[in-house]
Amino acid sequence: MRFLNDCPLFLFFTGKGGVGKTSLACATAVWLADLGQRVLLVSTDPASNVGQVFGQTIGGHITPLLENLSALEIDPLVAAQSYRERVVGPVRGVLPDAVVRGIEEQLSGACTTEIAAFDEFTDLLTDDDLPKRFDHILFDTAPTGHTIRLLQLPGAWSGFLDANPEGASCLGPLAGLEKQRHRYRTALEVLGDERRSRMVLVTRPQKAALGEVTRTAQELEAIGIHTRFLVINGCMPAGQEADPLAQAIRQREQEALAAASLTMTERDLLPLRPFNLVGLTALRAFFPEEAGEIPVDSAQEPLPTTSFPVLASLVEALAAPGRGLILLMGKGGVGKTTLAVAIAVALSRRGHTVHLTTSDPAAHLEQTVGQYGGTMTVSRIDPRVETERYRQEILAGKGASLDAQGRAMLEEDLRSPCTEEIAVFQAFAKLVHLASTQFVVMDTAPTGHTLLLLDATGAYHREVERHQSADGEAVTTPMMRLRDAELTRALVVTLPETTPVLEAIALQEELQRAGIHPWAWLVNQSLAVSAPISPLLRQRAGRELPQLELIQTRYAARMAVLPLFSGEPVGQLLQ
Repeated sequence: MRFLNDCPLFLFFTGKGGVGKTSLACATAVWLADLGQRVLLVSTDPASNVGQVFGQTIGGHITPLLENLSALEIDPLVAAQSYRERVVGPVRGVLPDAVVRGIEEQLSGACTTEIAAFDEFTDLLTDDDLPKRFDHILFDTAPTGHTIRLLQLPGAWSGFLDANPEGASCLGPLAGLEKQRHRYRTALEVLGDERRSRMVLVTRPQKAALGEVTRTAQELEAIGIHTRFLVINGCMPAGQEADPLAQAIRQREQEALAAASLTMTERDLLPLRPFNLVGLTALRAFFPEEAGEIPVDSAQEPLPTTSFPVLASLVEALAAPGRGLILLMGKGGVGKTTLAVAIAVALSRRGHTVHLTTSDPAAHLEQTVGQYGGTMTVSRIDPRVETERYRQEILAGKGASLDAQGRAMLEEDLRSPCTEEIAVFQAFAKLVHLASTQFVVMDTAPTGHTLLLLDATGAYHREVERHQSADGEAVTTPMMRLRDAELTRALVVTLPETTPVLEAIALQEELQRAGIHPWAWLVNQSLAVSAPISPLLRQRAGRELPQLELIQTRYAARMAVLPLFSGEPVGQLLQ
């Protein structure tokens, strides 16, 4: 494995959701620890599943997993609670309760959550003690869009502080950041130093994933982080000619690799494994001794005789209200975009007005729609576009009556990274409102990023409730619409594998705590209903059955299972 040669202190694994970053990071951590290296494995994913892979609770403290290996999960929500307490604690009991509650509300948004996680991240990069305790610190990062945002923050905050020597005007989250200026600059230096840090881009041999990894490399280069290392994970091995499904998948992967414009010079290819990457035994078997070597039991695994509902069986029920918000939510890489397009096209063909959109910072919705057609309105919540729109709106409004000095101060304030949170939330709120008159089908960002957006929605709802007088005009907030089962239908999308299912269960529990009850589960890319022939695929199919049964009997009010198709799937999804 080329990415393991001369490992520096810091290794970052990043890429599109569902490409195997967690599996690769965990397997690498175990491999290095078995060599006698002292390793710290850190997850910066808001929806981390490192603990699930090792079968152990980790949390926000350095936790020993085995000899030479410890782990830490940066939970943004826990970090935000700790951050709020550091701010509010000293004034609790000193200021009036109403004032304290006001401060807590000001600190309840996603901006605080982001900054709190960012502080923990930079702490690890700049802690002089950690290199004395560990030989390698590995970061299993969130899906690409969220990670790019995290890696941009040191520069964003440093630049904002440079332009605002008196301190930021955003209440709560930005207070006191001037004191952190040196630490942020040090973090930037570490990230850009190839002797200390290595960015490993992880992808799958698929068109969308390969296109995103190229864009990621360009975005990282723009902020001074060079990428030479690429791991292409889950490649269908040769020797599967007897199985038309396996052969078609391999051909599609080879064509995607041949067409990709990859600039990374150090590349590793890892084969598709017949087992789930959970537990030490599986992790230690992750790296093949020889390229393409895969231990496969040649015995024929029995295929299921039970039939499962198909997506078409749910579409009529989705279409019945004639309007509404349809949210597709789940882990990255489970096929939310493909399913969103399929549902939107189906509704459009039934004569409904449909707005198809995405909140994923690393979206490829336009490519999917362009490939498969459909008459509908298509949009994207692009953080950069929405932030600039919001800035111009505020300058044209509040800024119009200011003098030159006041306008300059307002412009500086709007350069705060917190502005993006407000702008993205506003765009999201408009789409939620639009669903009261037509169908809005939303392909959401991977789980962690979506939960942060919902956190901002909840914070706004609480703020409206706090300020709304008893006799004032009632205000319908976006959170109220999301909780309205007649208007909003949340679809949990997953794969029939252990880790994605566990994460989908956790997502459902988070949604339910927010008062949002998922309408149905969509289980995508199932081999158990695809009738494969090859021993490799049949072994994987057999391991899906317990997950399908668990979903159907314990978690899903409704359920549809979609096969793994040999060709591009959108046109076949509703058969």
